[in-house]
Amino acid sequence: MASSVPSRPVTAAGKSEFCNEKSKPEDRDESELLTVPDDWKEPAFSKEGNPRGLLEESSFATLFPKYRQAYLKECWPLVQKALNENHVKATLDLTEGSMTVCITKKTFDPYIIIRARDLIKLLARSVSFEQAVRILQDDVACDIIKIGSLVRNKERFVKRRQWLIGPKGSTLKALELLTNCYIMVQGNTVSAIGPFSGLKELAKDSELRSQSWERFLPHFKHKNVNKRKEPKKKTVKKAYTPFPPPQPEGQIDRELASGEYFLKANQKKRQKMEAIKAKQAEALSKRQEERNKAFIPPKEKTVVKPKEASTETKIDVAAIKEKVKKAKNKKLGALRAEEVKLKMEADEKKKKK
Repeated sequence: MASSVPSRPVTAAGKSEFCNEKSKPEDRDESELLTVPDDWKEPAFSKEGNPRGLLEESSFATLFPKYRQAYLKECWPLVQKALNENHVKATLDLTEGSMTVCITKKTFDPYIIIRARDLIKLLARSVSFEQAVRILQDDVACDIIKIGSLVRNKERFVKRRQWLIGPKGSTLKALELLTNCYIMVQGNTVSAIGPFSGLKELAKDSELRSQSWERFLPHFKHKNVNKRKEPKKKTVKKAYTPFPPPQPEGQIDRELASGEYFLKANQKKRQKMEAIKAKQAEALSKRQEERNKAFIPPKEKTVVKPKEASTETKIDVAAIKEKVKKAKNKKLGALRAEEVKLKMEADEKKKKK
């Protein structure tokens, strides 16, 4: 009995048509298909999810540079307090310069040890405790990007790292605004802390999608400065002349010009000896002059005679002499008066007798 339903021929072409119909992608974004409330958050992992705890003990350790020793020693009680809340033990070894985290019997979250490892790594890379402790949250992730091996030349690496920071940190602030992440550039690494898809969420914003993002980026003034070093010795180019320079005179030409070429061997020898003797005599005279310099007496300084006293000073001297004479006369007069008195008294006594 033939069936009333028409049979569809199964061919290779039919298979491909059927597959093409199913495999046609819809021109829709996956984010538009899923509708999630804005305030919705994934519930935190609690002890009910793992009531028996962990079977094996795991730990992580990392080294830190010496310049971080003082800061870590100061903030380590806060680190221990934050990790103790999640039942993770932390130890700081200042002699070896290392930090260690390990789980305890009370630990129930299997992923908390990975977050504790990231916490001590961030602290070792000069990230502050206030920013590094955010990694213990479920909706925060981190990454330590190594940038030291990207460029071989050290000077070029320093310049590009400065471009990443920007003038007064403006480029770094723009990146933090765009990605909603905390970014720290230190040495040969860049530490980033924030949500998993900070930039994607910003791009999906309907308001920011149509706007220009240039206000988030720093503006640089391009300066075409020639950084070519000037040579110490500058060569001045001479004026171009098509004629070649004159040839220097040879020894024979000089002898022909002076007439020495036509002299005999004895005469040439005598001239050379005379020239040598003249040089020796000149050198002897110079030496003798230098030796005689020690016997030359030094120039004596001329003695300046005192100037004659003026008329005013002469008058003063005469007045002083007169005063002295008057004083002497007064003394002599006083002595004479006393002598007269004594003579008078002596005469009176004689009369009484």
